Amino acid sequence: MRLKQLICTAAAASLMASGVAYADTLTIATVNNGDMIRMQGLTDDFTAKTGHTVEWVTLEENVLRQRVTTDITTKGGAFDIMTIGMYETPIWGKSGWLVPLDDLSADYNAGDILPAMAGGLSHDGTLYAAPFYGESSMIMYRTDLMKKAGLTMPKAPSWSFIAKAAREMTDRDNGINGICLRGKAGWGEGGAFITAMSNSFGARWFDENWNAQFDTREWSDTLNFYVNMMNDAGPAGFATNGFNENLSLFQQGKCGMWIDATVAASFVTNPKDSTVADKVGFALAPDNGMGVRSNWLWAWALAIPAGTQKVDAAKQFIEWATSNGYIELVASKEGWANVPPGARTSLYKNPNYMDVPFAQMTLDSILSADPNNSTVDPSPYVGIQFAAIPEFAGIATEVSQEFSAAYAGQQSVAEALAKAQALTNDAMEAAGYR
Repeated sequence: MRLKQLICTAAAASLMASGVAYADTLTIATVNNGDMIRMQGLTDDFTAKTGHTVEWVTLEENVLRQRVTTDITTKGGAFDIMTIGMYETPIWGKSGWLVPLDDLSADYNAGDILPAMAGGLSHDGTLYAAPFYGESSMIMYRTDLMKKAGLTMPKAPSWSFIAKAAREMTDRDNGINGICLRGKAGWGEGGAFITAMSNSFGARWFDENWNAQFDTREWSDTLNFYVNMMNDAGPAGFATNGFNENLSLFQQGKCGMWIDATVAASFVTNPKDSTVADKVGFALAPDNGMGVRSNWLWAWALAIPAGTQKVDAAKQFIEWATSNGYIELVASKEGWANVPPGARTSLYKNPNYMDVPFAQMTLDSILSADPNNSTVDPSPYVGIQFAAIPEFAGIATEVSQEFSAAYAGQQSVAEALAKAQALTNDAMEAAGYR
């Protein structure tokens, strides 16, 4: 008992010395991705340094988006920190719903954040969310299956090559699908993938007068190409597969190729989790020779809702979780291949990280993504896999549901596109864009 009292007294003295008069409990909403799960396992380090404790609300991606959006728009106050991305941050920052992060400590070195990430998480030059990790998308593929098919993956392949390789690598008798891609409904799930893909086919969501463009040949080409390739070479039930489902399939050796978030590279090459860890190669996301690749730009970032009463503690957590110190903590426990990627410039100058096989391809993919020029023909919006307007999330959720129904064979591609055209134009007219 005496020892316990001494430890508590020492801990209290330490908190006072560090300027923390009392300890808070922070409630944090986050996505159920591997890097976030890893962060939860390391939170004791934050508590030891600050005295603050954390309660986690960990949600599937679509559910997370719904929960945090509902909470912040209704001023529910359920969370002290939210995991959000490049779509929400500038819109919510402009609305005054987020606490500005313009006073982070000098030791944190906000200037080290990759410009692509800082720009996408700011409004009028003010940072409103700090990137936990940043990503683009790229091809992850089985080098052994590519060789068996007699093919060589180019560094920057075309969609026609990918479709050919997918069909050649498919082995139904042995449960191997040539390609695994998102089809799951949700604007940030299958909707994000097909929108980024459509850019490379010359499609866009809106013309310069905010008219929906789903009645164009470019969108028809995109969806028909996707559906035909996935029916021939994709897994059964691909219409309901998102990031986590495809990650599991790839790790089990059931995918020849997977085009998805660059952050997945550490998971598919980790021998603890992946049966094909030593057989994975990487390439840029495909294009169609139109000058636009099909890779997106995103960051899962930590933001503070304006309604919280725990701003100081929340900023301490954000500085801890998105700092170089956290990167080094993960490296010391899990190795450099497993640190959160794509957020800090210094990481890509670190000799320890430069040796990671997917590091340069991740950086190349991020740097090649331009949210200000994401379509072949001019468009009125900023964003690659989304249009950065408040109405987009609701519209795109409905559109993605129609697309997923077409993937599942419940309606034709033409029917899905006709419904997307009508509902998008109706919503834009109601919102005053048309």
